[in-house]
Amino acid sequence: MLNRRRLLQGIAAGTSAAFGGALSPERILAAPKGSTTPKRIVFFMQNQGFDPKTCIPEGMKNSGSLANVKLPEPINALEPYKERLHIINGLHGIHTSPSHSAFFGALGGYRGSDGVPPSASTIDYELSKVLPETLLPHLCIGMDSIENMKTKPTIATLSASGAGQPIFMHSNPNHLYQMLYGGISSGDIRLQHEARSSVFNQIEQLAATKGRLLPDGDQQRYGQYVQGFKDVNGLRDRLDTASDHLRKFAPAVDDRYANPEFETDWHDVLLDLGISSLTSGITNTLTIGSGRGEIFGAWKGLGVEQQGHNLGHMNQDGNPIWIKIRQYNSRMLVRIMEKLESVPEGNGTMMDNTLIVYTSNNADKQHTNGANWPVMLLGNLDGAFKTGCFTQLNGKRPINALYTSLLRAAGHDCDRFNMDDKMAKKFDDSTGPLKEVLV
Repeated sequence: MLNRRRLLQGIAAGTSAAFGGALSPERILAAPKGSTTPKRIVFFMQNQGFDPKTCIPEGMKNSGSLANVKLPEPINALEPYKERLHIINGLHGIHTSPSHSAFFGALGGYRGSDGVPPSASTIDYELSKVLPETLLPHLCIGMDSIENMKTKPTIATLSASGAGQPIFMHSNPNHLYQMLYGGISSGDIRLQHEARSSVFNQIEQLAATKGRLLPDGDQQRYGQYVQGFKDVNGLRDRLDTASDHLRKFAPAVDDRYANPEFETDWHDVLLDLGISSLTSGITNTLTIGSGRGEIFGAWKGLGVEQQGHNLGHMNQDGNPIWIKIRQYNSRMLVRIMEKLESVPEGNGTMMDNTLIVYTSNNADKQHTNGANWPVMLLGNLDGAFKTGCFTQLNGKRPINALYTSLLRAAGHDCDRFNMDDKMAKKFDDSTGPLKEVLV
């Protein structure tokens, strides 16, 4: 049985990890320094693999324009947005050793496995450090079956701020709403927010005092719990200072929060919260884990009765079940684009300065060696990426090269991401970013 002491310790430690490390006072909501263009990146990771046949137009085997081709049925919601789309086939992730999932390795570009802690930071966290500063450096949301999201409202399988430092995904929209917008809410949400804040303040003060009485070895470990509560309270205070601004972006709370009929109700409101965190400027790096980086997941709200591991044993190409799931994903991508397109920014809109990366945490299929890792890019991050095209690679460049490209486009000069020379000699036949994707 989980006692109150252990629960509070888990909250404290998990909260610090959920924010990608300590939230320093410098991470504030502010206009970018100098003439720096505000930029943001969204990662959408679907579990069970991404079959290239579900995204590559029929008969298209070589690189070329998408202008005069028709997108496959699973992604046909993106047809009106082809000029913003770049489909990439032929990257590999053999070195991540995926099977049911590459877990942290999918965004880390290193070997990952079930239950194995991350060996380094992941690309989403690294980008959050390079992009213009925000209140919350990095937000992760995870979508799963309603049972899993209720029993495990946070889980860490995809993102990390360093070796052995996982970042937790938020899967209960009620908890996430309270964290982001509790200070500007009314009624029960406001009362719960104030009660939780008061408790966390008291625990932080008590923990800091009691920790000084512990032996030196225990003080360090205990300090991690204290820092976790400091991070919670610090984020709450900073969000409160921006309450007038945030009030314009907070989604309306409806019955789907407290009484979801299907898990997709929670998926939808989680996406709304993720989008609002971008449009409000709370964060500029959002990671969405559909299936939460594992082999589970459910979409009963789409009329899909099968769930979990069994979905990965089905061929995706031409499968009506996977057509429904991929179409649902595509509609989510459209919702992100449409919302960002509606918000003016500079001489254009927020979408002009955004890039969405859609792929799987498991390459092309559930049981895979990672030899082919399809990716779709939407947007161009202020003109940095080529769009309206399909690129076929030869399978000799790893997903790390794409991540290097993202860092370069975000303003960080590097030739490799999470791959030393020894690994590169074996798994990468070039160096630097992918010239095929950058302008």
